[in-house]
Formats: sequence, C-alpha cells, structure tokens
Amino acid sequence: MNRFAVAASVRSATRIPLLQAVKTSIATVLAWIIAGVLLPGELPVFAAVAALIVVQPSVNQSLTKALERSVGVVAGVAIATGVSLLFGPSGWIVIVAIVVAIFASWALRLSPTSANQVAISAMLVLALGAATPEYAGLRIVETLIGAATAVVVNVLVVPPVALGPARSTVHLLGTAIADHMERLGGALRGPVERSQLETLMIEARLLRPMREAAFDAVAGAEESLALNPRRGRAGPVVEETSALLTRLTPLVHRVVGMTRSIRDGYDPDLLDDPVVGEIASQLERAGHDLRIIVDAGLGTVPEDPAEPPLLTAPVAVPRANPDHWILIGSLLEDVRRVREEIVGSD
Repeated sequence: MNRFAVAASVRSATRIPLLQAVKTSIATVLAWIIAGVLLPGELPVFAAVAALIVVQPSVNQSLTKALERSVGVVAGVAIATGVSLLFGPSGWIVIVAIVVAIFASWALRLSPTSANQVAISAMLVLALGAATPEYAGLRIVETLIGAATAVVVNVLVVPPVALGPARSTVHLLGTAIADHMERLGGALRGPVERSQLETLMIEARLLRPMREAAFDAVAGAEESLALNPRRGRAGPVVEETSALLTRLTPLVHRVVGMTRSIRDGYDPDLLDDPVVGEIASQLERAGHDLRIIVDAGLGTVPEDPAEPPLLTAPVAVPRANPDHWILIGSLLEDVRRVREEIVGSD
C-alpha cells in the first residue's frame, strides 16, 4: 500500500461541522469539571469519554449514543466487578474480563457501539482502579454525568438541521430531470448520432443515483428534526422538500423509459412525422414547467421572473404512422403521464 492509499484510509473527504467540534469540546470540558466536583478523588475519565462519544450531529443521535454508552458501561463495569470478585486481583483477569464482555454482548445481541463499550469499560475499570462495588458504582454515575452533559450541550448549542443538503440535492435532481426532458426533445427535432443516443441513455441512468442521494439527504434532514427545538420552524420546510422529492420520483422512471425507447427505436425517418415534432415540443415545455415546480416546491425565487406554464392539451394524432406507430404511441403515453405528474390529472 503506497503512502497515498494510507493517507486516504485515515483521512475523510469532508470535515465534521465546526459547530460539532466546538460542542464536543464544550461538553467534554464541562463533563470533566462537573464529574470532578461531584465525584472527587478520581480523574473523571469515564465522564470525558462519554461526552466525546455522545455529542452527535443531531439530538436524536446523541440520545441514542447516550443510551448505548450507558448500557455498555453498566454491563462492562458489572462484568469487571464480577470477574475481580471471582478471581481476585491479578493482571490476567483483564483478558478474562474482555473475553467475557465480548461473548456477553454477543449473547445479548447488543449493538456494535454498546458491545465495544462493554469490553472497553471492563478493561478500563480493571486497569484504572480496584474493581470494588463502590468503585464500579462511581464509574457508572460518572458515565451518566458525561452522557447527560453531552445531551444538554447538544440541545442548547444551536442543534443543526440538515436542511441544506436535502434542498440542494432535490433541486439538483429536479433540474437534471428538466434538462434531460429538453435534451430528449432536441433529439426528436433533428438527426442525432448513435453515440449521442447512448450518451442520453447514460445520463438518464445517472438520474437514479441522484434520486437515491436525494432520498438519503431528505431522510437525514427528517432525522435531524427528531427532538430538535428548531422543529417548529424547520419542520414545514423539510416536509415540503420531501413532498417535492416524492413528486419527482415517478418522473425519473418516466424519463429513463422514454430515453430507452428513443434509443432503441430511433430512425431518421421518424423525424418526418409531425406528431414527433409535437412530442418534442411537449417534452421541452415539460422541462420548462418542471423548473417552475422545483423553484416553488423549494421556496426559491429565480433571478428572472418565472414564466407561466407552457404545457398544452394532449397531442392530437390524425393518423397512425405505419412504420413507427409503436414508438410514437409509447412516447405519447409517456408524455401524457409526464403531463399528469407535472400539472395534475385534471
């Protein structure tokens, strides 16, 4: 493994938010001070470690980590105390306690975080002090102080709402769908090379991972609202963003299907049919109207005043094309569904 691969394995592409680093520092210092005042005599290592672990991007995640940390410490301290009372003071009982903690976590089906905490807590108790019931009880209280301090700090110091990534990914998806509709319309207006059709197909397929990224971002925004004091103000915005994503989802399937149909059934003679030109016009208008919907759904104001919707009535077909009627019929049905999904079935 070269040095660049090693660096990539230990470094992240993005930093944690500066606010989270500040909150973690504040929570750790406060936990150390509070535990030191309430429980004098021992360095409040357990309180500091609990605070470090429990501060998370959202309040809900902090409560989850606090619970996992508390369960892990209680179980680990209990195991360390039991092993010490059973085998007496000896260096090798640390290994015994770790093994017992691992299998106890497996038997109880604890989460990976809690399971690791059980073993770590058992090891620390035996390594840092005599595993007496009194010492074990104080370490449990110390951990609870650290976890509670971290949760309180996370609540009080501006809990972030992951709204920005959700809005940006949904806006990116909506704009990409609109752009692709217009490119499909352009492909039906003039001759295109096979390579251009393949490029359109690749671009259409890329809409799917964009949709999944938008789903993940919206789910993150919804999760960040749980138990968040800012829910009343940010909640409606997250709901509107989620509703817009729900509206865009069927359009992704529709655009991918239309692109595949055009790629597989394309023929230069297809452009001679006047209905195909009308389909191209409808696709371009659909892209225009979708941008209006995306801006309205996200509450954004475009730089230029928004034009009114351009979608017209369904396309009239005077006669069926004898050579390409299957493709044209399929595209007409897709355009009809796109129109319904953009402006409603009415």
